[in-house]
Amino acid sequence: MSQKKEQSDGRLLSVEKIGGTSMSDYQAVRDNIVLYPESPYQRILVVSAYGGMTNDLLEHKKTGQPGVYALFAHNDADDDGLEDEEISWRDALEALSEKMQAFNDELFEDADLKASANAFIIERIKHTEKLLSHLQNLCLHGHFTLDDHLLTVRELLASIGEAHSAWNLTKLLQAEGVNTCWVDLTGWQDDEKLPLDEVIRNKLCDLDFDKVLPIVTGYAHCEEDLMNTFDRGYSEMTFSRIAVLCQATQAVIHKEYHLSSADPRLVGEDQAVPIGKTNYDIADQLANLGMEAIHPKAAKGLRQAQIPLLIKNTFEPDHHGTIIREDYVSQFPQVEIIAGRHKILALEIFDPEMMGQQAEYERAVLDITQRMKCQVLTKDFNANTITLYLQASLKVTKRLATQLGERLPTAKISTSKVSLVSAMGSDMRIKGLLAKAVQTLYEADINIQALHQNLRQVEMQFLVREQDFERAVKRLHESLIEVHNHGKAIWEH
Repeated sequence: MSQKKEQSDGRLLSVEKIGGTSMSDYQAVRDNIVLYPESPYQRILVVSAYGGMTNDLLEHKKTGQPGVYALFAHNDADDDGLEDEEISWRDALEALSEKMQAFNDELFEDADLKASANAFIIERIKHTEKLLSHLQNLCLHGHFTLDDHLLTVRELLASIGEAHSAWNLTKLLQAEGVNTCWVDLTGWQDDEKLPLDEVIRNKLCDLDFDKVLPIVTGYAHCEEDLMNTFDRGYSEMTFSRIAVLCQATQAVIHKEYHLSSADPRLVGEDQAVPIGKTNYDIADQLANLGMEAIHPKAAKGLRQAQIPLLIKNTFEPDHHGTIIREDYVSQFPQVEIIAGRHKILALEIFDPEMMGQQAEYERAVLDITQRMKCQVLTKDFNANTITLYLQASLKVTKRLATQLGERLPTAKISTSKVSLVSAMGSDMRIKGLLAKAVQTLYEADINIQALHQNLRQVEMQFLVREQDFERAVKRLHESLIEVHNHGKAIWEH
């Protein structure tokens, strides 16, 4: 890759990822990202699929409603065997094709461009349908198992969403005089899988970023099988590696909201304050609670390369957003974020014989939770008890409890529903802060079922009843953040 070089306007190379909700608003992307503040060049744009498209391709991220992938994975027989009310994966794929074309019809005013956009997506979907049909027929034979190919199917389907949005954005901007080029990393009809770094170098190393704006698919087909590790966070890994390999001066993620002191839906739009500065440590804590600014493994490359990450609100381009650096620590100790996870499960392992054998119990817990891919948000233990706090379904938790019971036959295992509320800050070494937080919850008649704070003092976690979650977030935000009247942002830059 070429070395970083400063341009005549003083700007260095910026690698920028655009989220799905933002991508769905072309005018905002054009005016607030591409043409803001002036030149569109010395940038690389990595784009997500349009909002909702990946849900239709795979499954709904929140509700689990099956998309094309889920229907294909759970129905490997002929469509003739379906119940009347069931939809086949072919029907779902055809409905998705129609939805994408309808989206194109709204997006393109020029008739020729609209026809080209529809022809592009129709060709991809028809070819995908043929591939899936061949695979389904092949797996009717005993020597071939569908499970062996499901990851490939998932990646193939996911790639359609990014190819659709990246191709469209390239053509739309070209029509408005921006010299863009479409960079397809999806491996469509490629003969071999290459390492991710080699894929990126092959596609980007010869481009002159002074004169061209690359529009890159967030999905990259590569040896590392990004979906196997990151699932739907694959675009962040692609974005991160491009920034590192191109020696970017900054990495930017454009979202439809600010990274704020709390969820505005819980504490109110006027009370939530954007975070001006934070560090990758706090970004990791947020990711643990499911509030990713960036996937921790994607952040690792940026952190090691000392590339600052900027989180920007697409719809408020004049706001400076949040800058995330490796070495940032606030000017003085303070709580900066109240976050949490609603409706988690506590799994308690009690055994009077545990004393002196905690390491063996820990190994058993680690082996089984990793095998079942259970996300452990946090845990605590004493002489004879280990409690895991899990982001998992009740069904999975019951299976986990059963397997732990078989491995630890003298243990008593129980589960309960709780919520986790967390106070975070890059430096929270404040005398009496924990006492103030506990008093706040006490005065709100909220019972603390468990609490955690380690010596680094960048996070305090409170486990409360499910029904107390929203009230706990709101009251802690009032007591620990709102009292400081931060204004435009906490730690502006």
